[in-house]
Amino acid sequence: MRKPFLVTICLALAAYLLLPMTSLSSSLNSRIDRAQQQLNGKKAQEGVLTTQLSSYSARIQSLQGDISDLQQRQDHVQVSLNAKQAELTQIANRRQIVQDRLTRLRAKLTAGRQLLAQRLVALYKDDQPDMVTVVLESHGFTDLLDRSDFIQRISDQNEQIVTRVRGLTHQVGVETKRLVGLEAQARDARNQILVKRNQIAGQKQTLVSRQSDLVAAKNVRARALARVRTSRHAIEDKLGNLQAQQAKIQARINNASSGISAGPIKRGSGQFIWPVNGPITSGFGGRNIGAGNEFHPGIDIGAATGTPIRAAGAGTVTLMQPEAASGGYGNFTCISHTSSISTCYGHQSRFGTSMGAHVSQGQVIGYVGCTGRCFGSHLHFEVRVNGAVVNPLGYL
Repeated sequence: MRKPFLVTICLALAAYLLLPMTSLSSSLNSRIDRAQQQLNGKKAQEGVLTTQLSSYSARIQSLQGDISDLQQRQDHVQVSLNAKQAELTQIANRRQIVQDRLTRLRAKLTAGRQLLAQRLVALYKDDQPDMVTVVLESHGFTDLLDRSDFIQRISDQNEQIVTRVRGLTHQVGVETKRLVGLEAQARDARNQILVKRNQIAGQKQTLVSRQSDLVAAKNVRARALARVRTSRHAIEDKLGNLQAQQAKIQARINNASSGISAGPIKRGSGQFIWPVNGPITSGFGGRNIGAGNEFHPGIDIGAATGTPIRAAGAGTVTLMQPEAASGGYGNFTCISHTSSISTCYGHQSRFGTSMGAHVSQGQVIGYVGCTGRCFGSHLHFEVRVNGAVVNPLGYL
């Protein structure tokens, strides 16, 4: 009587000591999950910002190519402008020559007119009165020169004077038109080049402005990316510390629970033994979870973390899934007993068998834990017939 009593006391004490560590482990799991979610969010932000930065870099590079093309065009226009400027200088020199020639012609024309006027006065004084009629009927000085009857009335010397005055008048008109043409030519050449140069300069300025805006936007996102990376590194450090703490606690739990006995085999009226000794904490079928209902595909049997789990019957291990692969079941094992009947064991703290192993009834195949979707240490036990879950109580 004394030995069973001491064993019971030791088991109870071990379970009591493990309760704080189990609670702490569950809290760490929640904190690890939150940190992992935060880390995933930061990585997603990094991906978006990195993609945006690549896009901005490509657009900035494209604009730089356009700006370089415009710069080349502007350089070519400047070469043309320099050539036109040299041409304008030549035009200005020619214009000055024409202007000087025109000044001299106008001086000669004035002198010729004065001489012709003197000759007309002399003719008026010496000739017959018909000369007065010719002068009075003419319409201006030029018309007077063109009248043949007037020419016939003057001497050869007078005719030379008139011819010279007429030639000078014509040359003055020609040179005046040439001067106007040169001025128009110079003005048009200068305006065309300036308009083209200003147009290219305006396009270039627009592209430079757009490029500056893109660079500013890129810098904003680069700073945001740097902040996100700094935050991600901090979360990774935090997550690493939490995982290290969790590993230490789990090791302590495993070490402390390694001495927990499975206890005597519990049998019922069915073909299977109970995998662990303990009360049913959640039955088969519908149950209330939070604000809704949920179908529970097995029974939950309460037991301390580390309690050995026995195979309910002899069979072959056909499924072993770690917590990461099984989802809410945590560490999960299934044993096929016949071609149609199998049993499954969830939320294990660790496995006690291997995939494909043949186990006998009562053999330890794992240890009770709280992995997966779990709110306290227990064993989730299922019985499946042709793959469909049935109430395990009908087989225990």
